[in-house]
Amino acid sequence: MGWAWFFDIDGTLVEIASLPSRIIVHDELLRAIARLHVLTGGAVSLITGRAISDVDRIFDLPEISVAGQHGLELRVAGGDITSHPVADEALRPLHDELSSSIAERPGLVAEFKGMSIALHYRMAPALASYSHRLLRALGAKYAPDFVIQKGKRVVELKPAGADKGEVIRRLMMTKPFAGRTPVFVGDDLTDEAGFAIVNEMSGYSIKVGPGPTCARFSLRTVTRVREWLAEGMDRAESIPPQGS
Repeated sequence: MGWAWFFDIDGTLVEIASLPSRIIVHDELLRAIARLHVLTGGAVSLITGRAISDVDRIFDLPEISVAGQHGLELRVAGGDITSHPVADEALRPLHDELSSSIAERPGLVAEFKGMSIALHYRMAPALASYSHRLLRALGAKYAPDFVIQKGKRVVELKPAGADKGEVIRRLMMTKPFAGRTPVFVGDDLTDEAGFAIVNEMSGYSIKVGPGPTCARFSLRTVTRVREWLAEGMDRAESIPPQGS
């Protein structure tokens, strides 16, 4: 029945920017994802740490399935958003204290996604240890049931029980993904759970860039991902992907 395609966004389809709002999404990428969606009968999903509302703002592909906030929220193509229950009263004081704590530390940027919180230190890498300590302490104080998720110069606090692997597993049980061979392309620690599930399903796990991983294939750069996607578009339903 062909392939089920899953893509991370930042560091995979687009270059990581100094701030999440500064990424550049080229029109040819949007056309490629839209075309792949048609070729596969809708078996394409973006699996990202971003909120779905943010993905819609930058991608403008409402017909594409999106799993946001590392699987905390999910929208199947043309459907409603289902989400993990989160108590707002826990995040509100955490939000306030985090904002106050980083106000005098230039380069730290807090991103409040609705059900999770990310602290970016890409513009202040020397503050990496401080960022991890701070978010861990605030989590213990205000949201003890939340867990820390590490990423590329970002640390996040999110509810336990959801990750990219579990949301891929969930999608693979539904149409049009069911019965297909999964392909997941990602670049970060947050994608390892997805790679593991895809490996378990005898699919194709593809890591972008260097670093230890359980992925079985690799692509060197974001540019190479886009080239590989364009090269294989016409064969998307007939041959397996090849990492290089």
